[in-house]
Amino acid sequence: MSSGESTTDRLAQSDRLTPAEVTEVLALARFAGDTDGADPFDEHTLLRLRDPQASARHLTARATDGTLTGYAHLDTTDPTSGVGVELVVRPGFRRRGTGRALARGVLAAAPGPARAWAHGDHPSAAALAVDLGLTRARVLWQLRRSLTDPVSPPRLPDGVTLRSFRPGEDDDAWLAVNARAFAEHPEQGRWTADDLRARLAEPWFDPAGFLLAVDSPGGRLRGFHWTKVHERPGAARIGEVYVVGVDPDAHGGGLGRALTTAGLAYLRDQRGLDRVMLYVDESNTAAVSLYERLGFARWCGHVNYHLG
Repeated sequence: MSSGESTTDRLAQSDRLTPAEVTEVLALARFAGDTDGADPFDEHTLLRLRDPQASARHLTARATDGTLTGYAHLDTTDPTSGVGVELVVRPGFRRRGTGRALARGVLAAAPGPARAWAHGDHPSAAALAVDLGLTRARVLWQLRRSLTDPVSPPRLPDGVTLRSFRPGEDDDAWLAVNARAFAEHPEQGRWTADDLRARLAEPWFDPAGFLLAVDSPGGRLRGFHWTKVHERPGAARIGEVYVVGVDPDAHGGGLGRALTTAGLAYLRDQRGLDRVMLYVDESNTAAVSLYERLGFARWCGHVNYHLG
């Protein structure tokens, strides 16, 4: 999002993007992310961009020569709980009102309360949010640490062992524990089988890096650490603590810490990575404290603004 002079770009709105338009938007997002140091869209939006059946509204801004100068995405899946909004403006075409025009257009099209992410918490996005009457409601921290520093060996509770996720066999059990572990989380706890399958089909998915903590004997799932590796041409590879969850019945035994360190060791020893990141809500003070004790430090913040 950006503020500035009135735009001369041509705006268009649609329920579907053509494959060529999707390619344009993804290229714009990569360019803006490389320039800004923070990607403009989260994983959910990127998945929906590539899904022709996803329920969404798309706003595009183009210069007179046809250059895509901006894009806004409106996720209309569940209007009652909040409509997701994300947008990007091409570097070099900012401070001319394109972001403001896209934001006004996408908010006007929202069929319910809007939730807009400002990735990287740039001052221009904060200024635009104030101008549009948006309220700062949530902060998501990206934390990072080096994997060249020592990683403590995992200390699993008695009777618990680790194994890799088995697609097609562990789906239902994982969804149940994920829902229990993140019952109060606005996104993670609402994952469906379709959400899981979409990510299992992603090129980055690696079952060996999806660690499950199970009872032995019995095999009941107690917790998990799903790791991810980000690889982009021209950029250094970095691992991610994609999601760590522990069944509430298994809280208090140190399983969350053990799963986290097991995943870090996997990313370092099996994937050859030297750095790792994760995302955590600012309000989740217990998780923030755990990650800081494990050597993570704040890298940047992402802010969620609400309207309505």
